[in-house]
Amino acid sequence: MMCGVAGAGKTTYAQELEQRGYVRLSIDEAVWALIGRDGGQLDQEEYEDHKARAEEALWQELERLMRAGRSVVLDYSFWRRATRDRYKSLIESHGYRWELVYLKANPETLRRRLAARNALTGPNRVTVSEELLRSYLAGFEEPVGEGERVIPQE
Repeated sequence: MMCGVAGAGKTTYAQELEQRGYVRLSIDEAVWALIGRDGGQLDQEEYEDHKARAEEALWQELERLMRAGRSVVLDYSFWRRATRDRYKSLIESHGYRWELVYLKANPETLRRRLAARNALTGPNRVTVSEELLRSYLAGFEEPVGEGERVIPQE
């Protein structure tokens, strides 16, 4: 389970695990598959509706993959503790062990990375404005004492 604010490096890390044989499930790719474009270009309410549908599909695919005995990396921000707990319970209910990998980056690092990313297009290049980043930073529930592995980002 990847955890961190947009721009922290979750997808890059998850793609490295994918190269080692994990199946990567990406919420951003699932949203792109639904709407065929950058979800960051939608108003927040519309984006959240699409994201909820995409998450349901991702959840079902995760269950299918676990039943098939596959190793999975969830490329998702997991910004709320309740969401992390819900996924941990699901994973444990299938006899799997979860690992919460928290990529911790300071706001300046995030801004620098997002400025570069925002110039690109594609399913893993969701546009994040300064206003949206401030919202993400304000709403992010940092994992503390949840069994997380913290990887500082610079």
